[in-house]
Amino acid sequence: MSPVVKTACTRDCPNTCSLLAKSEGGRVIALYGDPDAPTNRGRVCRKCPGFVKRVHDPARALRPLLKVNGAFEPVSWDLALGVLVEKLGRLAQTQPESILYYQGFGSRTALKLLNRRFFNLLGPITTTKGTICGGAGQGAQDLDYGARISHDVRDHENSSMMVLWGRNPSVTSLNLLPVMRSLQSKGRPVVLIDPVHTASVSLCSMWLAPRPGTDAQLALALSRLVLEAGAEDREFLENRCEGFSAYKEMVFSEDLAARAAACDLSQEEVKALAQTLMAHKPVSFVLGWGLHRWRESQVTIRSIDALGAVVGSIGVPGGGVSQGFEEYQPYDWSVWGDELRPNRRRLFMPLLGEELEKADPPIEAALFTAGNPAATLPDSRRVQAALRRIPFMAVSGHFLDDTASLADLFLPATTFLEEDDVVAAYGHSYVCPVNPAIEPLGESRSDFDLFMELGRRFGFSDYVKPKEEWLKIVLAPTLQLGLSLEEIKAGGAWQPDVPHVPFPDRVFPTPTGKFNLIGEFTPPASYDPERRFALMSVSPKEWLCSEIHPFPRPKILPVTVNSAVAESLNIAEGEEVWIRNSQGRLRAQARLDPELRADVAVVPRGGWDMDGCNVNVLTQAVLTSVGDGTAYFESRVDLEKIESS
Repeated sequence: MSPVVKTACTRDCPNTCSLLAKSEGGRVIALYGDPDAPTNRGRVCRKCPGFVKRVHDPARALRPLLKVNGAFEPVSWDLALGVLVEKLGRLAQTQPESILYYQGFGSRTALKLLNRRFFNLLGPITTTKGTICGGAGQGAQDLDYGARISHDVRDHENSSMMVLWGRNPSVTSLNLLPVMRSLQSKGRPVVLIDPVHTASVSLCSMWLAPRPGTDAQLALALSRLVLEAGAEDREFLENRCEGFSAYKEMVFSEDLAARAAACDLSQEEVKALAQTLMAHKPVSFVLGWGLHRWRESQVTIRSIDALGAVVGSIGVPGGGVSQGFEEYQPYDWSVWGDELRPNRRRLFMPLLGEELEKADPPIEAALFTAGNPAATLPDSRRVQAALRRIPFMAVSGHFLDDTASLADLFLPATTFLEEDDVVAAYGHSYVCPVNPAIEPLGESRSDFDLFMELGRRFGFSDYVKPKEEWLKIVLAPTLQLGLSLEEIKAGGAWQPDVPHVPFPDRVFPTPTGKFNLIGEFTPPASYDPERRFALMSVSPKEWLCSEIHPFPRPKILPVTVNSAVAESLNIAEGEEVWIRNSQGRLRAQARLDPELRADVAVVPRGGWDMDGCNVNVLTQAVLTSVGDGTAYFESRVDLEKIESS
């Protein structure tokens, strides 16, 4: 094995950075950006060095563990698989619906498609539907465009202005940073719209912080100002759009003063942004994932799509309303085998606690891979209680986290630095290699090896194939376009069938061939309106999702609030507070920010409940109206100082 290999980060992040991994003596000793990669161009986020420590962390569980009398004991793989096969096999013969397979989003490489295929071969077992990430955004843009297709990240260089709407590139989109700098060096503004005061504010030309959840009102106000000035793309609106009359009526149903007040912005702020939009065309709108985390997310995203249509950003170089890419596009989706079980039972992932409670027949055995739902799903205590009621539960993972600690059987999984695979991204259209830097540590096994062995034990002879053969099958649609697996494994390649500029002919895959403008808007009602703060759980710089090793695990949750508001509550920097609502309460340590909105409490997502740092103790299980996403941001809280005894 070469001391330096090209690989890529497979974690739940839009960047999917190309990496160089250096190893020595069976250990990864360095991980850094690949300077030859056209996406991250040698850059990496501050989490990257932590992945090296994470691979070799002493707390990593590297042997199969079976719970005996309430405590884990090491066992052989043969025994562990024997237990799993016995449980799954018996139920598959008698009541397959009582088996649950939960595949999380912690790693979404090409060969992971085979996990679901195994269970489709096994029988009509229960799985999940919906998402805890971008379902609402994709569903909304599918309604407008007929198919969500974002602008190539390289096309943003053609923009005269960029609007980052709910995006925090300093933490979640490092590949945008050089583009932002390039635009600003040419006098092209970069605007940030985000109710949270993030590190990206200092990188932008203008920052607007609307009241959380009112972004649709802002988009409609901006459209009105552009239409009033006669600066709209009238040809597109009248000839390439469906529903312009209804949309225009909706836009003018409220005046600027009312919409600005709803956003808690001054009219001058809104006018300044509108003037900038009209003076700098084309405009690229780049959306963040926080916009998805509201029950009526589709109203927000469709309103921004419509604003893009009004200012002439659709189908033109340097324009677009870019929300994300289809990370599974390079693959042959039939590999999933869903046609084998079209009527299987599916439980809503965002509502898993409730869904498990009412499941009939109940779940008797479950396998979880690439996820930590006991921490990452909303209403997490309800989820944990439901998981505890499952008679047999197996988890494939790296650490004994909140979910794994509840399991009866733990199967040690490899990290991406020990795997041989291919990965695509939801933040760009570059297909990256996943090449192993070291051999699997301890007794850890990749998902591929785990499921191939399960397939062998169940006699699924057509399923059990060599890794390279499966990669060629999964990647067939991309390979048929002229790429080779060798080319991808050598360093990666752009997907040949993803356009730089979507819909250049301004014809859309909708029933009419036209862009669909949103035509109805009702301001959504707020959950817990009597609570003072909108609870915003955001991505921290230090870790990703619930992968918080090997950092000294935080033992208290930080919560950032406005300095003046904290003073009114007699809360000082560093003091401990309760964050509470009808779901429960969490102990936290106050951090003060004079620039933060007064109605926002900001916490990092991904903490573990066993450390008292799981914000999802406080989030409500609310399904988005479109796309079956998770409305984390609907939750509101109060803060209370903890008085020392």
